[in-house]
Parts: sequence; C-alpha cells; structure tokens
Amino acid sequence: MRISELSERSGVTIPTLKYYLREGLLHPGELQGATRATYDDSHLERLRLVRTLVDVGRLSIERVREVVRAIDAPPAGRHELLGAAHEALRPHPASGAPAPEALERLAALDLPECAHSPASLQLAEALTAAAAAGWSVEPETLARWLEAMRAVAETDVVAELGEVSPGEALRYAIVGNVLTDPVLLALRRVAQEAVSAERFGTGPTRSPG
Repeated sequence: MRISELSERSGVTIPTLKYYLREGLLHPGELQGATRATYDDSHLERLRLVRTLVDVGRLSIERVREVVRAIDAPPAGRHELLGAAHEALRPHPASGAPAPEALERLAALDLPECAHSPASLQLAEALTAAAAAGWSVEPETLARWLEAMRAVAETDVVAELGEVSPGEALRYAIVGNVLTDPVLLALRRVAQEAVSAERFGTGPTRSPG
C-alpha cells in the first residue's frame, strides 16, 4: 500500500507517519523509486503499537524508540524478556539513585532472582520518592502488597509466552502492562471504596453531576 492508504487505514496523518519514519519508530517501506515506497500489514501493526505507547502509555518518543528497538532485537530467554519489557517501561527517576533505606526494604522482600532487575529498581525509586515526601511504607505493608500483586502476576505471566517468538512475547509483555496498568489502578480505587463502605457504613463515592 502507498503511504496515503497506510494513513487512511491507520488513522495516522501522513506528516506523523513521515515523522515516525524519520525517528525510527516505523520501519522503512519497500522502495519503488527514488521518492516512493510501499507498506504492508507489518507497518499497520507497528503503528498500533506506537499509538498505544504514546496515547495510552504516555511514553515519550525517545522511550517509544527504545521499546521498538527492544522488540526488534529481543533477548532469547523468556525471563530476560520480561526484564527487557520492564526496563523499556520504567520511568526515568526524578532524582539520583535510590536511598539506602529503600534498597534495604527491597532486600528484605527476599527476591534474590529479581534483586537487581529493572522492576526492583523502579520499586526502590518509588519507595525513595514516597519517603522523601514524608510517606514511609512500613515493611509489613510492603510485604502484603507484594503478596497481593503476586496473585496478579500469576495471571499475567502466562505459559503461552514460551510458545511464541521472542519479539512477540516482548510485545505482549509491554503492551499488556501499558493497557492493564490503568485497570489495576482503577481496581485499587474500587476496592478502597468497597472496604470503606464496609468499615465506615457509607456507600461508594459518587462523582458530582
């Protein structure tokens, strides 16, 4: 298909498509001349990924480029794939390295295989930021949260990831996190409302209007 058809089918404007091509977010089409190229379904699939990362994940173009590169050259091991997905999605820390106290909290969780992973580093950075704002997460609370999220992870890390290509498995892990993180956050809010209603005898909070 020509770039005009790619634009029509994807809903992405031609100037944006050309920008994605320049930035390496979209792989080049097949040249048909000095100024013409054709595109196929792989370009549509890549555009769906890029738009998901930009519109839903709110990732910067620089970070989307990192995701695309990781998917195009993924590690072979399935556990390493998950680490690559987490590294691609980990936000840049607002300041410096995690505080020693946060690293101690992380070590106390006794996760030796994940102690230095991108996700663990993100957790340490989040604990550091919380403490800096005056909100200390107690070890017992952190352990309970980990237990609850492990139950979530049992449904996330599906056995079928071992049966697809490394690139597809990495794409699944990245897109799955981007699309379901808002669902998990909303579920936390819903659960808080339910527990509040049970403990304090009030109904769920309603939006005005």
